[in-house]
Amino acid sequence: MPNAKTKNYLHLHLLVFIAGFTAILGELISIGSTALVWYRMCIAGVLMFLYIKMIRLKIKVSTKTKFKFFGAGIIIALHWITFFEAINQSNVSIALAMFSTGAFFASFIEPLFYRRRVIWYEIVFGLVVITGVFLITQSEIAYINGIVLGIVSALLSTLFSVINGRLIEQHSATVISFYEFISGLVFLSVFILVFQGGFSAQFFTLSAADAWYLFILASVCTAYAFIGAVDVMRYVSPYTVILTYNLEPVYGIVLAIFIFPETEIMSSQFYYGAFLVLSMVIADGILKNYKSHKKRIALASKPD
Repeated sequence: MPNAKTKNYLHLHLLVFIAGFTAILGELISIGSTALVWYRMCIAGVLMFLYIKMIRLKIKVSTKTKFKFFGAGIIIALHWITFFEAINQSNVSIALAMFSTGAFFASFIEPLFYRRRVIWYEIVFGLVVITGVFLITQSEIAYINGIVLGIVSALLSTLFSVINGRLIEQHSATVISFYEFISGLVFLSVFILVFQGGFSAQFFTLSAADAWYLFILASVCTAYAFIGAVDVMRYVSPYTVILTYNLEPVYGIVLAIFIFPETEIMSSQFYYGAFLVLSMVIADGILKNYKSHKKRIALASKPD
């Protein structure tokens, strides 16, 4: 029988695998991106509410705080829409490779939010990421719409992560996510009513396959994945968690090649570009956590 530490490492990799599988479900679900995200947030919000009731967590917050949650919820809704639309306009591999550019955007967004200077190696990594994206664009120009949408999705994801990094300092992660799911759902409902002619009978008519895939997406890949990630961080170091989650695009691309070989086998230049992007994401995680580890050791060694 594996010990507790091994179980948590295996659980962490399962969560990363699930995260990579999200893109696969985006390819399998046949409804539009806006409807897909609406269902995802609706089901996940209900499941999160039931979880909150089960653990008897207090979710009352101030009106000002709710507005902050609502803003973040709108951003995550737009991130998911652009991500799934990138898959629709191209394929899983393109969407995930572009999603990895989030580390490049973080090198500029984080200093603005946290008022710190830009780190030199982040600029170097960013230039390598741009080179990787250029290689992918040159080799897969037919998927330019998906490439652009994937980059926008990565930018929105980074912005959302940085905002949540601020919110988590004062609020429970479960409460934050619940309000973000609900606010995203409200935002999308208004968008559908105003710009897409409202909710039709067809909107609520799902095939058995779509209904099943949507439930897996909202329950396993959203609600469970979030709760599981919070739980595993109690036993596994932040360094390991961050570094392992950087493998999400790798897992997703490998899965896509096996499941959709007819559409996911790309040119060699694409894989060169994707390798550059992913290697910089992993290298950035290693360096940041190494510096953080050295800083903790230095603080611990200081006399009282």
